[in-house]
Amino acid sequence: MNIAIKEAYGTVFEAELMEELMEVATIYDFEEGDILIEIGEYIKKMPLLLSGAIKIMREDKDEGELLLYFIEKGDTCAFTLKCTLGEKQSEIRAVAETSGSLALIPVNKMEEWMGKYRSWRNFVLNSYNNRLSEMLVAVDNLAFMKMDERLLTHLQEKAKINKNTIINHTHQEIAYELNTSRVVISRLLKRFEKEGLIRLNRKNIELLDSNLLN
Repeated sequence: MNIAIKEAYGTVFEAELMEELMEVATIYDFEEGDILIEIGEYIKKMPLLLSGAIKIMREDKDEGELLLYFIEKGDTCAFTLKCTLGEKQSEIRAVAETSGSLALIPVNKMEEWMGKYRSWRNFVLNSYNNRLSEMLVAVDNLAFMKMDERLLTHLQEKAKINKNTIINHTHQEIAYELNTSRVVISRLLKRFEKEGLIRLNRKNIELLDSNLLN
């Protein structure tokens, strides 16, 4: 447990904070597809991502789901911070993109560390700034990018997150994440295949253009 925490946060937090973190943290392992945080839940502990990747989704009862951003090793979720400190219900759904593990931190320690450790304050503020930047990118994509551009960007991001050119998601799952229909996604993927960008296999999508990974 201590090794995983040190690998993820050893260069971020000072030694005293690392000692406390390793004392109070609870480790939680998850598998791809697990729902880690559900909309409407009260979040009792703050998650720090030790390994793997998690996608953060918003849901509209009429319009469906929309992918907001991914978090990776060494990250946390700004929405979770807001809900945990404010004791409010979650407004997002966190779904495991890959298998991995979390360090769960008690709420009282979060508040205590804000006044005690500069590195913790910086980490929390940077997390808010990073997630805000990603939210602005998501808004820009929705407002200014055509669906084919959004889909190509989405495939590229998934490949980077998974460190693999094989994307093991169905057309329907991708449609949910981009808040569109499976028919639209399937049509665009077939077009990409004709253009030599991808290969559509029975259970996955393979990126063929190496430029998509840069």
